[in-house]
Amino acid sequence: MKFTIQEKKVSVSPDIREYAERKIAKLDRFFRVESDASVVFSTFRGRHNCEVTVQNNGMFYRVSESTGDMRASIDSAVAAIERQVRRHKTKLAKRLRDNAFERESAPDIVSEDSDDGEDAIVISRVKQFPIVPMSPEEAVLQMELLGHEFFMFRNADNDDRVSVVYRRRQGDFGMIEPLE
Repeated sequence: MKFTIQEKKVSVSPDIREYAERKIAKLDRFFRVESDASVVFSTFRGRHNCEVTVQNNGMFYRVSESTGDMRASIDSAVAAIERQVRRHKTKLAKRLRDNAFERESAPDIVSEDSDDGEDAIVISRVKQFPIVPMSPEEAVLQMELLGHEFFMFRNADNDDRVSVVYRRRQGDFGMIEPLE
């Protein structure tokens, strides 16, 4: 597993870093190919926050935990990620196609800051990521894992056309597909 560790407004000791890497590396047993893990440590009003994001084959698992102790935050985050992985792996195994976790993708996530003029529309962040073929059900699960309101994907059920699933105000989901 590849690790990226960030510290925001806090200095974390090497022992805590090593502890986090050791605990998060145990999640590698759930995946067939190497994963990327991003860990962000921060403090806010005396609470120690640990945000963990694990990426594997285009699937993202993200959780943020806040407790009074950094080690407890790490433990809670790892337990929550493990629950997410188990729950969504069994959902995909039961409801979706057999090889949902075996697809290979080349994830390239890039973020850029750009500044245009005062009167122009300012795009403050640009994200680029691979759009992998998946069913709408997989896209909804991925959206829920990320905690986003929408998710763009290639619809494997509709000739790999780019589609967007989103959460509606009523609580159900919608999908946007382009016309020919």
